[in-house]
Amino acid sequence: MLLRVLGAAGEVTGSNYLVEVGDSRVLIDVGLHQGKDDESRNREPLPFEAASISAVVLTHAHLDHTGRVPLLVRQGFRGKIWATAPTVSLVDVLWSDSVKIMKEEAEWRSRKNARRGLPPVEPLFGEEDLQRALEFLEPASYDDIFDVAPGVKVRFRDAGHILGSAIIELWIKEDGRQVKVVFSGDLGPQQTVMERNPAFIEEADYVLIESTYGDREHRSNDETRLEFRQIMEQALRDRAKVMIPTFVVDRAQRVLYELMLLQQEGVLKDNVPIYFDSPMGVRATEIYRRHLPLLSAEIQKQIKRGNDPFAPHMLNFVDGVEESQAINEVRHAVVLAGSGMANGGRIVHHLKHNIWNEKSHVVFVGYQARGTLGRRLVEGEKLLKIAGEEVSVRAQLHTVNGFSAHADRTDLLTWAGNFANGPMFLVTHGEPRSSLALASALEEKGYRAVVPRVGEEFRLVPAGEFEPALIVPAYGFSEGDRVRGLLSEVASLAVAMGDDLPEDLASVLPLVQSAKTLLEAAGRLAPSREGAGKNV
Repeated sequence: MLLRVLGAAGEVTGSNYLVEVGDSRVLIDVGLHQGKDDESRNREPLPFEAASISAVVLTHAHLDHTGRVPLLVRQGFRGKIWATAPTVSLVDVLWSDSVKIMKEEAEWRSRKNARRGLPPVEPLFGEEDLQRALEFLEPASYDDIFDVAPGVKVRFRDAGHILGSAIIELWIKEDGRQVKVVFSGDLGPQQTVMERNPAFIEEADYVLIESTYGDREHRSNDETRLEFRQIMEQALRDRAKVMIPTFVVDRAQRVLYELMLLQQEGVLKDNVPIYFDSPMGVRATEIYRRHLPLLSAEIQKQIKRGNDPFAPHMLNFVDGVEESQAINEVRHAVVLAGSGMANGGRIVHHLKHNIWNEKSHVVFVGYQARGTLGRRLVEGEKLLKIAGEEVSVRAQLHTVNGFSAHADRTDLLTWAGNFANGPMFLVTHGEPRSSLALASALEEKGYRAVVPRVGEEFRLVPAGEFEPALIVPAYGFSEGDRVRGLLSEVASLAVAMGDDLPEDLASVLPLVQSAKTLLEAAGRLAPSREGAGKNV
């Protein structure tokens, strides 16, 4: 019985885990790597034969967990893809948009290559792969236990992250021995607004726990709403554009709901237009409306009062490109558009046309991954190339972290604290600093915790037989991923050390200088960016 960590280790995106027992091989999530330099990573060969996979189990619809499923199908997978019913509907929306964006990017790069005499670029996958992947989807209900492959049983539990999100309980049995592995997926906070609270689980041998915010706390819902209210009051006084880059699944619906509450309070006047510039987001909102019973008690109260939680006054759904471009002529409005990290989608052209204006406001309401345009804006870059044009950043930027659909450090530790039988925690789905911080906190509470690297393989044994956890390298995995993981850890350690320098600097300085020299030597061995075929 084996577990291979193939993604989302030392980083937030690219979730992918492989469980093997006998002849059964089951994948948990097959996500896209998302970030500035991750296109080449998504094109690297899969570290397994697609046709050998027995089944796929999806924690939720977000592309960093599902985005390479059509690629898996393209390369020969023909098994069932298990997910909750809302996830089955939402991946149709997200994959369709992904196919469209990949096609447009491939056509743009092909035209660019043609001018240089280079070959055309093919998209990662196409419409045919998408349609075939949809045929393999199998909806499952929460709380039912069922077989997905010989020797492998699964149960979906509510994760409280987005509509349809699930914690995966997985039982593996071989030669009369059984091991239980729990995959947290992306966990929601303990006090949710949109979704039901995450389910508590009490027993497991191994727990793969996410750590997106493993090193920090969110503000409370009341504090977050006050912060959002104050930002909106300031932005509305300036009577300019308020741009909200938003993930069109869950975060967009949450923002629409919060705007409705601001209208009820009189902060947002009914004459201020709200543009939801995302055909995909409109489809996602309709899916939310079809599954209202799965949403939180707070949402249920609004529905009982006769309110549509996702329809504030003056809401305009924007479909065509011309309609989207026409928003540029509107001086004062609230604009919601994807993508949430501003690395694609219609929000890019809204930023291009408005971010130079010091009266404009940009409100980030979600996590910004390394390398994305959103992260670069949040980190304070003042001159950026946006949609092929250099633009000076003068707009007022705001970040509201409390809207996160992810659990914070306390939420994660509270959820983990319900495991009573002392499982081994594998801390994943976080940048190195976050994962290391959460692992340390788990160890302080008496749990075993490790932070795996991409490509590591765990031999699974019942909890009583841990002595110690067995880890072996997964052969055939990209060395580039290992180098990237190590560099991420080095960067994280450097930041942590810079925040808390030791008193005896004289003894530390030679070590830091030596580390710098070694990294410089490694850099000289790496190919230049112009000549590199892969990002290493």
